[in-house]
Amino acid sequence: MPYMAVMSLPIVHHPRYNAVFVKNGRFPAGKFRRIAEILSDEGLAGPVGFQVPQPVGPDHISQAHDPAYVNQVVSGTVPPPIEKEIGFAVGEPVAFRARCASGGTLLAARLALQTGIACNTAGGGHHARRRHGAGFCIFNDVGIAAHVLKAAGEIERALVIDCDVHQGDGTADVFEDDRTVFTYSIHAEKNYPVRKVASDLDVALPDATGDAAYLAALRETLPGLIDRHRPDIVFFNAGVDPHVDDNLGRLALSNAGLRERDRFVIGTARDKGVPVACVLGGGYSKDIEALAQRHAGLYRVAAEFV
Repeated sequence: MPYMAVMSLPIVHHPRYNAVFVKNGRFPAGKFRRIAEILSDEGLAGPVGFQVPQPVGPDHISQAHDPAYVNQVVSGTVPPPIEKEIGFAVGEPVAFRARCASGGTLLAARLALQTGIACNTAGGGHHARRRHGAGFCIFNDVGIAAHVLKAAGEIERALVIDCDVHQGDGTADVFEDDRTVFTYSIHAEKNYPVRKVASDLDVALPDATGDAAYLAALRETLPGLIDRHRPDIVFFNAGVDPHVDDNLGRLALSNAGLRERDRFVIGTARDKGVPVACVLGGGYSKDIEALAQRHAGLYRVAAEFV
């Protein structure tokens, strides 16, 4: 039986998320179209449908990134060494998609501030540092959104909860000197990146950590952060690459473990009255159907909190 949401969950999606820009690469660009199809079929966005974001402009992006790098991306002149670090060439379709995804996270954050919870069907570019992109990430969409919201006076403080299997080095770099944004990353210790950038709190786990140990670590380290930091919003990177079948993951979580993770993170914030903006994060598999269904679990859980 299809999953039907009783009330509409605000979900942000842009058709350009589906841009195919990597041939024979490890980045499964095709998952974005299938995720949108699943969410539409299951009625998760309700009768209104998806919220479509505007692509962010260079002025907003430059609040989180070096203007020189922003200009390279927008003008199509990213140096080959940086493209190599990102993992693919940064042409116009890729650059525009990155602007749309960042606009999607900004819109999801604004919707969350209005309604309590909202989700982007892209985002989670947590390897993009202030000076350059890396690890399939061109722009740090959470970094951009938090900076824009703070500059506009819409928030004063934020908490980033990063549950992607890879450490959030770029997010840590973007907010390194910013005490108003607390960065939390729970990840596989021996996974990418080799050279980490310290988050405000890093929870590094050994290979093959399963559901029970992972959830225990999350429950031990996360809840007190909200009381201590008092954020106006939580940005939740809900990457599914900790899954046992993920091509780039090492933590061996099950589908049930991922759902319980999402339920605990969202529930912990919402129980304290803090809005939650969810972003897609990583997930890597050649089986696009299985991967898209894995990602769709986030939106099914988020709909429980509408």
